[in-house]
Amino acid sequence: MEIICKRIKDLRTSKNLTLKELSDKTGLSVSFLSQVERGSSSLAITSLKKIADALEVPINYFFESYENLSFLVKHEEQKPYHIEGSKIEYVNLSGKFSGRSFEPMIVTYKKGYMKGDGFSHPGEEFFYILEGTGIVTIGEVEFIVKEGDSIHFPSNIKHKIYNPEEKELKMISVITPTIY
Repeated sequence: MEIICKRIKDLRTSKNLTLKELSDKTGLSVSFLSQVERGSSSLAITSLKKIADALEVPINYFFESYENLSFLVKHEEQKPYHIEGSKIEYVNLSGKFSGRSFEPMIVTYKKGYMKGDGFSHPGEEFFYILEGTGIVTIGEVEFIVKEGDSIHFPSNIKHKIYNPEEKELKMISVITPTIY
């Protein structure tokens, strides 16, 4: 997380943006952004995406540099990553090329994970459950998803995920638009 915080501050200052200007671009409060830059607040992937968009960089700019310059992503090249303090692990499954329209990844939610009050964003989401059982809430409707189930929905509807089990919930997730 320390590296992400430093990269946010360095990029913001290199673009001569004040915290207030970044706040206006992201919709995130000045105090929250200040805490993030100092490393005293955790950061959700959705907030990091807003910051990346406002600073005009892909979200992976803030992570260890990893880019696959071919279409094939071999198993041994797949690098799991997570945001410090988060109970979610991501493995990007896509190659890097211009014009990509969706983002496939393996997402693993640790036991007891709950994604806040939910959120919405433009695009679509598709989940295929590899292991475990989860509860996906879309709007006001809860769906229990188990190994072998899939769910596909417009992500502009407020949604959240909960892993109520003692074991991990592991899924293939495909989202639009691309975030990495």
